[in-house]
Amino acid sequence: MKDEEEISKKRKHKEEKKKKKKDKKSRKKQKREEEDVIDDNVSDQRSSKQEDDAAGVLVSSPSSQEAPSQRPLHSADADAEEKDTRNDDESSSNNKDRKKDKKEKKDKRKKKEKKEKKKEKRKSSSSEAMSLDENKSSNSIDHKHSKLKQQKEDEHKLLNASNMPSQIVESSAIEFYDEQIKQKKKSEIDEIQQQEVRAQDKFALTLLLFYQYIEPIWDEKTYNFMLTRLQKVGRDLQLTGRMRVAREGLNCTLTGSHESIVEYCRTLKRLRPTEFSETEFKLTSDLPQAQKFPNLKVFKVVELVHYGLEGSKAPPIAKFSGTHLEPNDYHKKLGESNTVIIDVRNHYEAAIGRFVPPKEGEGVKQGEAPPKWLDPKMRKSTEFPAWLDRPEVKEEMKGKQVLMYCTGGIRCERASALLKFKMETDPEIKDLGIQGVFQLQGGIDKYFKAFPDGGYWKGKNYVFDKRFSHAPPKIDGELHGKVAVGDESSSSHQANLEIMGQCEACQKPWDMYRGKRRCPTCGVPSLICKDCFLADKEGRKKLGKEVRCDLCVEQGITSKYDLRQKDEQDIYEYEKKMAKRGLLRPEALAPNPDKVTRLHLKNMCRKNMDEDTLCEALPGITHIVWRIDRKSDQFLGQGWVEMATPDDAARAVLRDGKLKLFGRPMYISFQPPNGKDVWPPSSAKIGKK
Repeated sequence: MKDEEEISKKRKHKEEKKKKKKDKKSRKKQKREEEDVIDDNVSDQRSSKQEDDAAGVLVSSPSSQEAPSQRPLHSADADAEEKDTRNDDESSSNNKDRKKDKKEKKDKRKKKEKKEKKKEKRKSSSSEAMSLDENKSSNSIDHKHSKLKQQKEDEHKLLNASNMPSQIVESSAIEFYDEQIKQKKKSEIDEIQQQEVRAQDKFALTLLLFYQYIEPIWDEKTYNFMLTRLQKVGRDLQLTGRMRVAREGLNCTLTGSHESIVEYCRTLKRLRPTEFSETEFKLTSDLPQAQKFPNLKVFKVVELVHYGLEGSKAPPIAKFSGTHLEPNDYHKKLGESNTVIIDVRNHYEAAIGRFVPPKEGEGVKQGEAPPKWLDPKMRKSTEFPAWLDRPEVKEEMKGKQVLMYCTGGIRCERASALLKFKMETDPEIKDLGIQGVFQLQGGIDKYFKAFPDGGYWKGKNYVFDKRFSHAPPKIDGELHGKVAVGDESSSSHQANLEIMGQCEACQKPWDMYRGKRRCPTCGVPSLICKDCFLADKEGRKKLGKEVRCDLCVEQGITSKYDLRQKDEQDIYEYEKKMAKRGLLRPEALAPNPDKVTRLHLKNMCRKNMDEDTLCEALPGITHIVWRIDRKSDQFLGQGWVEMATPDDAARAVLRDGKLKLFGRPMYISFQPPNGKDVWPPSSAKIGKK
């Protein structure tokens, strides 16, 4: 009600202002016309007076009228006549000048009036549009959403106007909200945005998720062009979020107005029509402004998803990628027997929500093996290749069809391609008799759009944007409806939303990642309940290093050093097996005849460089010595590292000047120890406390 009153007051105030302006203009116009009439009267009076004077001279003698030719002219009469003729000539010339001036004035005035009329028309049309917008905002929220939907459909038609079948998959974040919460959200957004956003744009924040692998990969020139161009386009359209740009493609999560998001998609099509012809753009609209990214970050990366399968290690996606299934088809497959479902996400994501396939008797025939969900228990994707090669995993896949899924679909591309590549080239995998590899097109995000009640999904979906996590749309709507109505006893949503995770400190059911706390040993987000979080904040209960993620507890990991040793050992053993089987294609290495393992690094970022970043960029580092200024105790942007093997060192040197961290090219060179000092120093071992 308050919003409607404010809108009506604003509308009245605008109308009064317009009326005053119109009155002022009409008064000015009337005044000009009166002045013109006065000028005309004065000029007419002057001309008539001159004519009368001339006539008076001529008719001063009555006899001159009767017979002017017969009357002799005296010298005085002649002078008078001469004077009168002179006056007549002057008055006629003055009249002509005045008429000319008058005509010019009228022409100028007409031009001005035309311009003013055009301006008034433009203003009236814009004011009509504004009044229409205000009327829309006062109408029901459903009516407004139908208008927005039509507008978005028109934009999608424009996007798909070309022959390339790029797709937009869209959903509304508040489609299943209770009517009361819709009204509440509307009023909240009105208060925040009434100065910035027009009435129909109050639910205007849209989230865009998409990825696209490019094969063959871009050359350096094209890559640099796309990197700078996309950054400029994003800033021009006032988009925020993250763009991961590699020579192998794009992986983007962006927020902005609906129009800007659609224009960004169209720009991609115009820039590289062939490469983005099949790209699927997933849009979630009607999000609150609080979920907007603060700025735009463009990351220059080697891999879109860091699997450690860059360059020659990466199986071609176009050739080996799994069969893409739309959500409805994937849903049917989830209920089939003799099926293995691999969650390609990290373990902390799977901890709060996942697919729970039906059991025997729930649609699966008796005597047949029900579908089984597998969690690789990864902290990062680089662990996947080694996990896939484990004997127990091979046994699970034997004679079955394999389904894969992730948040948006991108992680499944490399994972499914790797498995299919092994099915063709690795005798051990070939002999398993796998009955096909399938992946969920568009990921969990698209599945929720097709199954708003969740389908086979239980819990929440972890996302890498400002939403953090969310339930399926219908369940999310029920939760918000409960909050709006205030019915604390209502448990209808609890039946659908099962809490899958638990607090790492007290083990009670919990599924919300909040705050900046991370596992002290492996660095993944910590799942801490509200009570434990507040107790730690208020000093009643300390969350010490013993409070670790469930995966570190299960694997007995107590320090970062233990974790890094485990990861390096797993990767080393995996690559050793693959090389023995001839399954790793030879990669280029810098010449290293002396088998040097000590490297000198220069031009590192003094402010942001740290151990974790360097180890991720250059795999195989075992020791790091930072060059520190003795007087100021400041890092000088240089250092030395010891690599695990000569090949690791040669691999790193090959990236000399090409590897960029924090926007700076890093210079890497071999530098064997001089024998004067102990190398590597035991104190420089990575992960050492």
